[in-house]
Amino acid sequence: MRLLEQIMKFGVVGVVAFVIDYGLMVALTELAGIDYLVSATVSFTVSVVFNYFASMRYVFTHKEGMSRRREFVIFVALSVAGLILNDACMWLGTDFLGVDYRITKIGATAIVMVWNFVTRKRFLDGGVS
Repeated sequence: MRLLEQIMKFGVVGVVAFVIDYGLMVALTELAGIDYLVSATVSFTVSVVFNYFASMRYVFTHKEGMSRRREFVIFVALSVAGLILNDACMWLGTDFLGVDYRITKIGATAIVMVWNFVTRKRFLDGGVS
């Protein structure tokens, strides 16, 4: 039951992070004229900051014996890997397959969401599943 509750909380945090990520990406691309891949990188990074604070407060339990500094470093490292995965999906979908970047972002987000939950659960969660 705890795992299901945790996945639901992760989903709520993820929806808010997605709104931040997607909204900022579209605004930077459409309003500021920034290349979609640069916009996707910037918006992903901004959403990661929100995601760290929300995830570590509402979704995952602090792991006993792990300093907050180490926790943050691990979170950032996992997020950098997620960013690489996100940008690779964005490039493949948009430049290689020719799909609109706004649609590609939805698929990229789904893939990265799975990555984020599994790796954060494994490396950062101190709770029992």
